[in-house]
Amino acid sequence: MKAHLLYPDRDFDIAAEPIPQYDDLERDLELEVVLRAMARGDRYLFEVSRKVMLESLDDASVVRYRQGVLADCIEHEETVRELYALVIAALEDKRGIWGIRSTTSTSVLLHGAVAQLEAFAARLAQLRALADAHAGEVRSEGLERLFDSVRRDLDDEYLDVLRTHLRQLQFRGGVLLSARLGRDASGVDYVLRSPSPSRTRWRERVGLAPRTSYSFTIPPRDEAAGNELADLTNRGLNHVANAAAQAADHVESYFTMLRLELAFYVSCLNLRAALVESGTPLTFPELVAHDRARQRARFSCSDLRDVSLSLQTSEPVVGNDVEADGRPLVIVTGANSGGKTTFLRSVGLAQLMAQCGMFVTASSYRSSIHSGVFTHFGREEDASMRSGRLDDELRRMDAIVGAARRGAIVLFNESFSGTNEREGSEIGRQVVQALLERDMTVFFVTHLFDLADGFRRSVPDITRFLRAERAADGAATYALVPADPLPTSFAVDVCRRIGGFGPAGDGGKPGAARTLHP
Repeated sequence: MKAHLLYPDRDFDIAAEPIPQYDDLERDLELEVVLRAMARGDRYLFEVSRKVMLESLDDASVVRYRQGVLADCIEHEETVRELYALVIAALEDKRGIWGIRSTTSTSVLLHGAVAQLEAFAARLAQLRALADAHAGEVRSEGLERLFDSVRRDLDDEYLDVLRTHLRQLQFRGGVLLSARLGRDASGVDYVLRSPSPSRTRWRERVGLAPRTSYSFTIPPRDEAAGNELADLTNRGLNHVANAAAQAADHVESYFTMLRLELAFYVSCLNLRAALVESGTPLTFPELVAHDRARQRARFSCSDLRDVSLSLQTSEPVVGNDVEADGRPLVIVTGANSGGKTTFLRSVGLAQLMAQCGMFVTASSYRSSIHSGVFTHFGREEDASMRSGRLDDELRRMDAIVGAARRGAIVLFNESFSGTNEREGSEIGRQVVQALLERDMTVFFVTHLFDLADGFRRSVPDITRFLRAERAADGAATYALVPADPLPTSFAVDVCRRIGGFGPAGDGGKPGAARTLHP
């Protein structure tokens, strides 16, 4: 049996390499905040969720497959959590048994394998009962296939045969072996035999049937003979012990894979509960194929919010409405602390969540499906840098260019600001043009007016310009609005908030009051 909850035709490979540049992606998007909410302190859930999210599917059909399974999980959350608890219990059962698998004794190995199979048999029966109870409720292809395979492969006949074999492997009536003499008069070709029917043995004992076997008794203190008898028994049991151990491993691998694939959906349920409690809107995104022939990149959203910020604050988080269909370049400008970086994170996290089959934090979300998600955020100089800030930015940019394929999405945040505006704008212009020529989608948050205005003058038809909204009194609304770039970042507003000088809207005029506050 297969789980097939993450892929319709194969198992999920937990050992697969994550997407390129994943460490920068995690850091820049604050992905760990999301993963902690998904895991609720469970390290296994954390690692599985991280692996699945960083895989970033580029197949829309698989995304829709997972969306269907997750929608079922949301509708039948109690059933899914019960199923996950059953799988965990099945794997926990082995802890008190499986230490004996390290033994070299065949009989002990067989005893351990049988004990494990008996525990698994009870859990398989529970799994079958759960499938019987809920098979008619689910609608997704993934869960329907799972429950159908459980009911088909674990039918009553199979479970009865399994229990019968396990009873026989207890060998409560002893072990019946056959062998023949080899050329050197030693025993060869040891074969485990089914025991004779009890009725035949009774007839032999009372003399009503011809004797078919003879016996002798080993003295209790004859250690050599006891060891020899144990050796003979182990030879006869060797094949069946290995077969039983392999069967136990097979069942364990099924429960292990089922746990792995269910863990992702349980994590999604945990995250959904936290977001619903915070009043964050949730929706399943629409991912569409990118029309590369006409460069028809798709992106539109309504009330898109930063999921990591929603999880870290009790205050309402401002969402954004953006329409950028057919515009592979989105440039965001405006005042500091106006919500630009928050918006950029919201796009990156939403795209990651969308491309692993999850819901996103928006009222609606539609996007092209991208071959990869990359981030290039500005860094402050620190001791970990091997060279200057600009050199570090160029090195990271080179790594992205080397890893990104056609159709990727790249998110820039204050990139190439480690030099003067003219040089930084020219570097940014050449980088963005090169990415657009490779059919990539670019979101660029910048204070470099020359960079932003250059694209406004050269390619306005493929560029969406957004600006951090600023109220009449200079206060930030933390929303973005469609607007052309301005040759100012309103630094005086920052000074006013920090230093407290000048009345609102005075623009920092020389005659304005400059009362400083602690």
